[in-house]
Amino acid sequence: MRRTIRLAGLLGVKHVVTMSGTPGSDPDAEYPSWVVNPWDGVYMDVLDYQWGVAVEFWKEIDALARENDVRVAIEMHPHNLVFSPVTLKRLVEETGATNVGAEMDPSHLMWQGMNVIASIKWLGPLVFHAAAKDATLCPGADIRGVLDTSFTRVPADAPGKVPTGYGFWCNAWPENPAWKFVAVGLGNDVAFWTEFLRTLSEIDPDMAVNIEQEDAAYSQTEGLALAAKNLHSAAAAL
Repeated sequence: MRRTIRLAGLLGVKHVVTMSGTPGSDPDAEYPSWVVNPWDGVYMDVLDYQWGVAVEFWKEIDALARENDVRVAIEMHPHNLVFSPVTLKRLVEETGATNVGAEMDPSHLMWQGMNVIASIKWLGPLVFHAAAKDATLCPGADIRGVLDTSFTRVPADAPGKVPTGYGFWCNAWPENPAWKFVAVGLGNDVAFWTEFLRTLSEIDPDMAVNIEQEDAAYSQTEGLALAAKNLHSAAAAL
C-alpha cells in the first residue's frame, strides 16, 4: 500500500482503494480474527488490541497519503476491522485522519442488512469513491443467516481458482447460499440506483462510480453490459 500511495502521487492519481485489514487477536496471533458480536467480555479485549494496532498503522498511512496528495478509500468489507459505516467513522475519528475515507461498495452493506442510502448520508464527505455492485438475499438465509460458514474448499490444483493471497484462494459457496452478488439492477431496482447516484452526487458531483461484475450467472461482458444499461437508466431518471 505504501508503494501504491507513492506511485499514485507521482502519477497524479487522487484515490487509492483498499481494505482496512484485520489484526490477529493478540501479539502472537498468526491469523486475522474478525469479531462481530462481542457480547462476551473477552471479545472486547480482542477488539481493544486490534483497534490499537489499526489506529497506529492508519495514522502512518494517513500521513503518507497527505504527503503525496492522495486520498485512501477503504472498502467496508466483512472480515476486516472496518466493515460498516460505524467502524469506518471510528477509524477516521481515532486516527484524526484527513486523507482516509470510504469506498462505497453497497453490496457488502446490502447483505449485512444495512440501508445503503442512509449509510451514504451518514458518512457524507467521508465517502471518497464508489462502486456499482448489487447483492440479494436468497432463500438459504432462512436457515443460514447472513453470517454463514457453510463454504467448502476448492482444491489447490483446480483450474480457474481465484487467488486471494499467497497460498490462499476463494472457497466454493454452498448450493443454497444465504446471499449472493448479482448484476446491478437484479438485486435492487433502477429506482434504488437512481437514489444511489443522486445521494453520491450530493457529496461530490464528479465522484467516480465503477461497475463491479461478480454475478456468476453472467459472463464478464454480459454482466457489465446489463449493469451499464441499468445504471444509464438510473442516471436518466435523476
